Amino acid sequence: MRIDGSIWNPFRGLLLTTAQTVLAVGLIFVVAGIVGWIYEELFYRVNDGYFSRRGQGKGPWLPIYAFGVVLLLFAAAPVRDTPWLVFLLCGLISGAFEYVSGWALLRFFHWRPWDYNVEIWNWGNLHGFICLRSVLVFAAGGTGLFYTLIPLLGFLAKTLPDWAYTGLCAVPFALFALDILLGYLVRKI
Repeated sequence: MRIDGSIWNPFRGLLLTTAQTVLAVGLIFVVAGIVGWIYEELFYRVNDGYFSRRGQGKGPWLPIYAFGVVLLLFAAAPVRDTPWLVFLLCGLISGAFEYVSGWALLRFFHWRPWDYNVEIWNWGNLHGFICLRSVLVFAAGGTGLFYTLIPLLGFLAKTLPDWAYTGLCAVPFALFALDILLGYLVRKI
């Protein structure tokens, strides 16, 4: 079965099966979480002057980046043929997602995992939840996703044997999901 024709499918035109698309989204979820973790580790090394362990899980990933990128993946898919629109939409959506997420975490869980009020390069800071630097980084990252990782995963889905492609995508996703379940929901490992 193919879901290739939908304008919301970021893999539109690559002729992937539904299973290949779902696996690719799972791997993008993991890659985004890892890239977000690396970005924060490096940024806070510069900001604070030392490395600090970012995130709540055991693995090198941050789920908010993973969820945010999957949101961008489908929301910007209809305009993926126009790079400047992808960049603009990724910036707007990621800024709104970051603001709402930060506000909701503070309001409902009394937890503030980030605060741009106390960071360097916080131009355009809005209540400490978003700033222009973060929005531009997320817009650039989302745009890069559409023009590098999506074509690469389409290529891999077509050239690797099914078992290899499934393993490449499913194993990292399973580890990430297990870490989220154990580290966030159970809180005690």
